[in-house]
Amino acid sequence: MNASELFVKALENEGVEYIFGIPGEENLDFLEALRTSDIKLILTRHEQAAGFMAATYGRLTGKVGVCLSTLGPGATNFATSAAYAQLGGMPMMMITGQKPIKKSKQGRFQIIDIVGMMKPMTKYAKQVVNGNNIPSMVREAFKLATTERPGAVHIELPEDIAAEEVEFNIYPVRDFKYPKAGKDSISEAVKMIEKAKRPLLLIGAGANRTRIGTALTDFVNETGIPFFSTQMGKGVIDENHKLCLSTAALSKDDFIHCAIERADLIINVGHDVIEKPPFFMENTADATKVIHVNFFPSEVDDTYFPQLDVVGDIASNINSLATAISTQDHWDFDYYKRMVVEIKTHLNKYFGDNRFPILPQRAVRSIRQILDDEDIVTLDNGVYKIWFARNYRCAQPNTLLLDNALATMGAGLPSGMAAKMVNPTKKVVSVCGDGGFMMNSQELETAVRLGIDLTVIILNDNAYGMIKWKQTGMGFETFGLDLGNPDFVKYAESYGATGHRPTTVEEFEKTLEECVNTKGVHLIDLAVDYSLNHAILNDLLAKKQCLI
Repeated sequence: MNASELFVKALENEGVEYIFGIPGEENLDFLEALRTSDIKLILTRHEQAAGFMAATYGRLTGKVGVCLSTLGPGATNFATSAAYAQLGGMPMMMITGQKPIKKSKQGRFQIIDIVGMMKPMTKYAKQVVNGNNIPSMVREAFKLATTERPGAVHIELPEDIAAEEVEFNIYPVRDFKYPKAGKDSISEAVKMIEKAKRPLLLIGAGANRTRIGTALTDFVNETGIPFFSTQMGKGVIDENHKLCLSTAALSKDDFIHCAIERADLIINVGHDVIEKPPFFMENTADATKVIHVNFFPSEVDDTYFPQLDVVGDIASNINSLATAISTQDHWDFDYYKRMVVEIKTHLNKYFGDNRFPILPQRAVRSIRQILDDEDIVTLDNGVYKIWFARNYRCAQPNTLLLDNALATMGAGLPSGMAAKMVNPTKKVVSVCGDGGFMMNSQELETAVRLGIDLTVIILNDNAYGMIKWKQTGMGFETFGLDLGNPDFVKYAESYGATGHRPTTVEEFEKTLEECVNTKGVHLIDLAVDYSLNHAILNDLLAKKQCLI
C-alpha cells in the first residue's frame, strides 16, 4: 500500500467518521485512498469553515475532528480554525498537502512554511518525511489532541511521500486515565471550604466533560453551595437549579458580581485564563481566596493566581471533596439566595417587550421558549453573545455553543452544521450577526447539499454592532462600522434554502416555530434593536446598587 492508504487506515483506526475540507492536487493520492474508505468526505466552500466544523465535532464528541486542505492558501485558511480549536479546547486535526520534498520542478510556487506557521497555534505540528512513520505520528497527534487541555494538531503530507510504498503498521488506541489529586490537596481544599463563610462555586469550560456535570450537581445538592458559570461552562449544571446565580457574561460590573464580591472563597472548577475572566483576583491579604480544580495546574496571571491547586481527574476530585466536606453552621448563603431572585428580576425585564425591530433580550427569550432542553443553539461572535450568556438558561451541557476564547466571527454557521450532523435528532438553531454570517455565508450551499435541517437567524443591524457598542462606551462618535447587506431572503433562496423576514415579534416566534419543525435549511432575517446596549451594559451596570 502507499502512504496515503496507510494514513487513511490510521484514521479509521482512530474512529474518524468525517473529514471536512477542500482537497487540492497535492492531496489526490490521499483523496483516492479516502474514496474507498468508510470515512465520509464533507466538501465545504472554504477551508476556514471546514476547520470550524471539525473543531465543533471535537467539542461535542470529545473525539478528534479532522479537516483537510491543500498547500499554501488552502493551509493558511486553516489558521483561524487552528486558533479557534486551540484556545477553545477542542480536539481537531488538520491535514495539509505540500509540494514534493525530494524533487520539485516548480521552485517556490505556493510553498510557505505551514508547519512553522502552525506550531505556535497547535499542540503538535509535523511534516511527514517517511511514510512508514505515519501510524505513530497519527497516534501521537490524536493522543495529544484529546488529552487535557484538548486542542489542535497538524500533519503535513507532501505529494511525493503520499504516493510512496510503505509497510502496514497500525498502533492500537488505548484510553488515557487521569490520576486523582493527592490526599493532602483534597484535605487542604476541604479545610479552606469549611473555614470559609461564603464559599461560591464557579464552573468553567474545562468542566464540560463526561461525568463532571453529574459530580458537580451532586456536590451542589450535598453541600448547598451556590454556583455560577463562565460563558463556556453554561449548562454543566442545570441553570434552572435553585442555587444557580447565572453566568458571568462580563468580567465585572454585572449584577452577578454583587455576589462574587461577597464571596470569601471561590471554588473554581475547570476554568483557566484562556477564557475571558469571569472576575479579577486582587493581590491583598484580605482578598477572596480561590481554589483551582482542574486537570492541570494553574498558570499565574495578573488576574488569576489561586492559593491552592487540586489537580487531576475533575469528577473524581469533586466526588472526593463532596464526601469529605461537612456542611458548616457558620456558612451564610442568604445573600446569594436573595441575589438569585434579584438577578432573575433584572435579566427578565425585557422578556415581554414586543417592540420591533426586536430587542436581543426578547429574541433570546423567544428562542429559549420554542426550543426543548436538549436542543442546540450555536452562536457566531457579536454583542448578542453577551445577551445569550446572561439570559439563555441551559438545562444541559453543550446546548449553547459560544466561543469565549478566540471569540472569532464566522464560526456560527459552520458550528451549527456540525452540531446537527452530530445530533441529527435535535433541533439546531445558528444565531449570527449580519457581519459574522457573511464571513462564511457560502456554507449555506454546503448545508443544502448535505440535506442538513438547520435554522439560521441573522440578527440584522447593518453594522458591526459589538465594536459600535464598545466605541460608544469609550465616548467616541460612531464611525466606520456601518455596512450594507444583501437581501438575505433572496440570498438564501439562491442557494436552495428558504428565506423569511418577520416584521413583528409575534411573526418571528411563529416563523421560528415552523422553521425548527420543518425539513431543510431556513434563514430568518431578523431586524434587531441594539439601542439599549450602552444604556444597560455600560451605564446601568456601572451604577448598579448591590443588595445590602
